[in-house]
Amino acid sequence: MAAFRWIQDYPREIEDAFWLSLKAVKWFAPLLRRFGYKTMDRLFYLPEKISKRAIFDCRMCGQCVLHSTGMTCPMTCPKYIRNGPCGGVRPDGGCEIIPDMMCVWLEAHERSEIMPIFGKEILLIQPPMNYMLKGTSAWINYLSGEDKKLPSGWVVTSQIYDSQVIET
Repeated sequence: MAAFRWIQDYPREIEDAFWLSLKAVKWFAPLLRRFGYKTMDRLFYLPEKISKRAIFDCRMCGQCVLHSTGMTCPMTCPKYIRNGPCGGVRPDGGCEIIPDMMCVWLEAHERSEIMPIFGKEILLIQPPMNYMLKGTSAWINYLSGEDKKLPSGWVVTSQIYDSQVIET
């Protein structure tokens, strides 16, 4: 469990810090690009891992969606579900796998309700996790666009319908 998990109960403040961090990282983007994303990943990885692990119990998936999930890491769900509760939530809000643990998605929903900037993003469907990015810096993956790329062979559902691969 995260050492500073109580901070997550103040998602609006974390959201503000995230917004400022996003602006700073974007400002430094040309410099980061110049030195190369692989090199910068090595510099960003450890501080990101230490800070996000302490606050969010981060699993360093490389595709961070904290701002879209009420500043609650969906990868802390025992089933690694990235798009909402599994249906096994107990009546008291506990997880079906770890009953003493509150469902990650109930926490995410409650926290997102008090986030004015990114709170509505909890309604977005997250793409499947690209496990090839696990253990890399989400900030660097965001700047390089790696967090949005699909691995070879993956197809977005809308692309299937758009290209009329599925016939009715």
